[in-house]
Amino acid sequence: MIDYGAIETRLRAHVGLTRRPVAVAFREAPPAGVKQFSGSEPSGCSFWRLAMEGRAFYTVPADHYNCPVGAHTHNIPLPSERAGELPQVLEVMTGLGYLKMDEVPGIARLPKSPGAIVYAPLGDTPVDPDVVLFIGPPGRLMLLQEAAVRAGVATNVPFLGRPTCMALPAALTAGTVASTGCIGNRVYTGAGDDELYVAVRGCDVARVADETETIAKANVALADYHRERRATLATE
Repeated sequence: MIDYGAIETRLRAHVGLTRRPVAVAFREAPPAGVKQFSGSEPSGCSFWRLAMEGRAFYTVPADHYNCPVGAHTHNIPLPSERAGELPQVLEVMTGLGYLKMDEVPGIARLPKSPGAIVYAPLGDTPVDPDVVLFIGPPGRLMLLQEAAVRAGVATNVPFLGRPTCMALPAALTAGTVASTGCIGNRVYTGAGDDELYVAVRGCDVARVADETETIAKANVALADYHRERRATLATE
């Protein structure tokens, strides 16, 4: 398997990440040797928080039933006794003016239902990830996005918004994507108002990491260049 520990070390050093990137893998069945999640969480993105904190584990579809929207983006059917929860949540959101029903078909979804989902810090992932999720200040994630452009794996998809969890299937389909997040995600994960997300396909993350040093050094040099221009050319 690829040395994801070395990749995480490079990414965190060159981009200046303070939170660990999260590796997410969608599997047909639970992988051998990985601990199963036990307990309950209110949302699928809550598992991101646990992985950022250093835990490696897998979930099964039932672990995602508490979040009808997250279950929808992950193509996880709710059991018959809970099938009405998604319409109820959508009714609340549309009633508040937060969402329009004609937006729902445009929400990215996984192409098929996973039998298990593995979450881990990137450097400790027990399996090859399908998507790697980064969170941080815009100025730091700018470097990551520029590295993805240099690596040829960026996408022209505009900033994604609500729900944050659709960034995972969107990245699988389109390549590197950025998300401003949503209020539910910020409550469940503790994401700050000064943070946003970038999601990178697992198969692209090594190439992105390879380009981060060049991009980081270039930005340091360009910062000096632009400061000189501002000092020389600004008249106010």
